Amino acid sequence: MAVVEIVNKVDYLAIVRRKMKKLIKKLFGIDKIEAQKDQALAEAAVAEKLAKQRLEEVVEAEKAAEQAKMTPKDRATARGEPYVAVLDTHVNKENVRNGFFELDWNDEFVLQLKQAGYGFDGDPEEEIVDRWFRDLARNMLAEEGVAEPERVGAGFINVNKLGNGKASVE
Repeated sequence: MAVVEIVNKVDYLAIVRRKMKKLIKKLFGIDKIEAQKDQALAEAAVAEKLAKQRLEEVVEAEKAAEQAKMTPKDRATARGEPYVAVLDTHVNKENVRNGFFELDWNDEFVLQLKQAGYGFDGDPEEEIVDRWFRDLARNMLAEEGVAEPERVGAGFINVNKLGNGKASVE
């Protein structure tokens, strides 16, 4: 027998074997089961993709809910941004020239003030913020036309630590 005839018989047998497998699968309904399996796998892949998307949405919603619960100071601190706010203004009822502002700030704000030249390492935060606040007040007076804002009496400064990183400056 020639090599070509052997190759042709092997090819023929392979073709017959494939056709027999196909016929057996069709007779016993295996082809339908395999088609259903392929469809189920495709649907499972789509479901997995949707589940991942929903999970990402849930995580984002939880982050948004957590941020909604945070104070503005906490949000700024979490983002690494400077924060300062006036919490309250107190005026002496007997002498309206006296009073104080209650300020709140974060470490990033103090660092920003240090970088701007308002303080140095070792200076108490309250003093650094007070220097900035006095400078801010002088600038506002100068903008309003007060000829020599540094000559305007500012009274005395009294720093009261309130805890939780807060202090009042009187």
